Amino acid sequence: MNINYNFNDKFDIWFFATIILLLCIGLLAIYSATLNNALVENNFTKQLFWVGIGIIVFFIVFSIPTNTFKNIAWPAYLFSILLLLVVLIMGRKISGAKSWLFFGSLGFQPSEIAKISTILALSSFLCKKDVDIETFKDILIALAIGVAPILLILLEPDMGTVLVFATIFLTIIFWKGISLFGLFVVLSPGIVAVSSLFGTLPFITTLAVVALILIFFKKGLIFSGSLFAINLAAGFFTDFVYHALSPHQQIRIKSFLDPMSDPLGSGYNSIQAKVAIGSGGLFGKGFLEGYQTQLNFIPEQWTDFIYSVIGEEYGFIGSTITLVLFLILFLKILKIANTTKDEFLSLTIIGILSLFFIHFIINVGMAVGIMPVIGIPLPLVSYGGSSLIVNMALLGIVANVFRTRKNYT
Repeated sequence: MNINYNFNDKFDIWFFATIILLLCIGLLAIYSATLNNALVENNFTKQLFWVGIGIIVFFIVFSIPTNTFKNIAWPAYLFSILLLLVVLIMGRKISGAKSWLFFGSLGFQPSEIAKISTILALSSFLCKKDVDIETFKDILIALAIGVAPILLILLEPDMGTVLVFATIFLTIIFWKGISLFGLFVVLSPGIVAVSSLFGTLPFITTLAVVALILIFFKKGLIFSGSLFAINLAAGFFTDFVYHALSPHQQIRIKSFLDPMSDPLGSGYNSIQAKVAIGSGGLFGKGFLEGYQTQLNFIPEQWTDFIYSVIGEEYGFIGSTITLVLFLILFLKILKIANTTKDEFLSLTIIGILSLFFIHFIINVGMAVGIMPVIGIPLPLVSYGGSSLIVNMALLGIVANVFRTRKNYT
């Protein structure tokens, strides 16, 4: 009886069961999505292999000493930045983005590794006793940690992954306790940068709003002037980078900002995904019986649009079960982040939660037509070896923190 109590206290079996159920849903959907496509017919076997490797990685990460995560934070971060530089030079372009490195037949995205390392490095910096997130210096350092991988990924360009990193950064500093003005300092350059892509008038209007907010907060002429100059530079730099990109890369960014600018490309994918989900009805058409799925009407239906496969073949019931499983996963991660007594681990866990949540929101949103099509997989469900291994490693960190949550005072 005591053994059972100790096991339940160290290992959340329902957390792990939720992960396994999502992996199984993904395997079934991938099998169905690739069954009648000769080009990807081996994807199910590959994914099955990666699921096995992912479970092993989960338990390895679960078992290592918790302080290891803090010790490797900065070496891992610097290594991931190096990989992001290498991919810009030696990477292979897939779907318009130069984001893949290959060693023989084995390929991976350095941005996946950068997700873990950026979460760890940012958490490591923010948990230092002498760091005050309200000071301009520490905000700039935190921004530098978060923005460095974003700028490199933007050059690939991979707008979807950039959005993921931005969400991770904002969630972590919010959890740290940044004030409303501090949040404005962090957000304003990004907002100005995006506005510059819409033209001169939106750019100038956004700058005017920034100036008015700075006057309202009354932070001093030098500080306010410096911040306004940073916002101005962000807009001009973004405009310069955008016009330096190739026409194909510019089209990808335009499609991200306005999905209807590419109705025969990403717009077509979204339309077909909505048709598939809508045709599933309440109970779905059944396993391997989805018309849209089996006739391959939806491009990349084993990755970006895998939720449409679930919607068509398992209907509203199957789609809802999938959503509920993700909700359970998110709530368990949030509870661990909120109850752990170590600040570094709490910040790390909330960063992991934000990563999973933004992937979930964007992927499901793409499938139902409320988010732009930007190539974001559904965690644990979509096909992809590197993303699955990273996700299982991240969940291993969460399980590890649950195991050692009472070790800190």
